[in-house]
Amino acid sequence: MSRRLHKLWLKFTAVVIGSFGPVFFLGTMAPTLEPARFTLDLLSWPLDGATIYDSPDTRFLSALTGGFLMGWGVTIWCLSTWVYDAAPEAVRRTVLAGILSWFVLDSAGSLTSVNPSNAAFNVAVLFLAVGPLWRPARN
Repeated sequence: MSRRLHKLWLKFTAVVIGSFGPVFFLGTMAPTLEPARFTLDLLSWPLDGATIYDSPDTRFLSALTGGFLMGWGVTIWCLSTWVYDAAPEAVRRTVLAGILSWFVLDSAGSLTSVNPSNAAFNVAVLFLAVGPLWRPARN
């Protein structure tokens, strides 16, 4: 893989991760919570409409989640733009460490909260986010 492809993929990964931020931010307000509620319903398959988003605690957690995901996406974007050229391998490994940490903890939490379908979705997101970053770039 080339460094150019890695930089492009880092931006793609940033968008994949960061795009969940606004969805969960919208879950903080009653008139706009449906995208977040639907996302949780989908991730806790089967899609059955049983997921509710009425609790103030759920909305608060949605705000935190949205902020963290947007921030993580922006961080990866900035690493690809401002740092990658100076330290491509360090950026690649840093992003991989973050993605793998998310994958392990999120999947374990999904299993312990009896939402194994999300752990399965996580595998797809893992491969999508990591893409060619598994391997070091060649100049």
